[in-house]
Amino acid sequence: MSGDLPELATGAALTGRIEAALDAPVEPVVAQFAAQLAQEAGAAAVLFYGSNLRTGELDGVLDFYLLMPGPQQDRIWPRVSYHERECGSHDLRAKVAKMSLSTFAQAAAGTRRDTTIWARFVQPSALVWQADEAIRRDVVAAVAAAACTAGRLAAALGPASGTAEEYWRALFRATYKAELRVEKPGREGSILSVNRDHFAGLLPLALSAQDIAYDRDGTSLTPRLDPAQRKKILRWWSARRRLGKPLNLLRLVKATTTFEGAARYGAWKLERHTGISVELTPWREKHPLLAAPSVLFSLWRKRRA
Repeated sequence: MSGDLPELATGAALTGRIEAALDAPVEPVVAQFAAQLAQEAGAAAVLFYGSNLRTGELDGVLDFYLLMPGPQQDRIWPRVSYHERECGSHDLRAKVAKMSLSTFAQAAAGTRRDTTIWARFVQPSALVWQADEAIRRDVVAAVAAAACTAGRLAAALGPASGTAEEYWRALFRATYKAELRVEKPGREGSILSVNRDHFAGLLPLALSAQDIAYDRDGTSLTPRLDPAQRKKILRWWSARRRLGKPLNLLRLVKATTTFEGAARYGAWKLERHTGISVELTPWREKHPLLAAPSVLFSLWRKRRA
């Protein structure tokens, strides 16, 4: 690992699997958009994730994580922004989360009091831009560590024996419950069903990479966690579960003052979901919170009309 990133022991098989997943093909304009954002921000790497990665569609909002060099600048991370850009013949939109690569790696490895990074990046993502090969290795190691962190907790939360899907289901059910989310119950099932190929065989690799033995009987796995190991993992999770909602709330509060492009993002969302356009004046763009009541009143009047 380079710089001040944590040492992440992940195992060659898992690392190879993660590296191949991060090389998922994306539309050239998505890579172009990511490169422009990275170069403007001075980023070390860009990860692309979300439903647009799976479908290949360019409609809606693309989701990027910009991983920055050097130490973390914000105590409450990530910093979120919204961008619109014409790339080729496409008008693209993106929601961008920005944080330091070192903090991302620590959160992925489970050394931060955070439930979002490792739970998000055990799911599919693509490394669409990196500054150099050393940075690429750091990102691959961090995402592999996220799989280890998630797999370890899945083994502790899941049944004594069961299919890999049952363990992942237990993991996502617990992490969603620990955070402020709008997803309906059962969301974990849809994540696993649409990403079945991604999760196939991932749990055994994640367990083996951290020397957690398991028995296999057909499709059933039995992780061999002794009582002390299980207790340690669940104690680790308990500390993060208690802080999940307060941390989410802090991030939401911060976003009300630091979300760059929030007004444009909100106006686009309103028009997309209601079909009604909202006039975005310079004042409204500069003061989205203060402008919200008048925007909602204007929306109400247009819907009445």
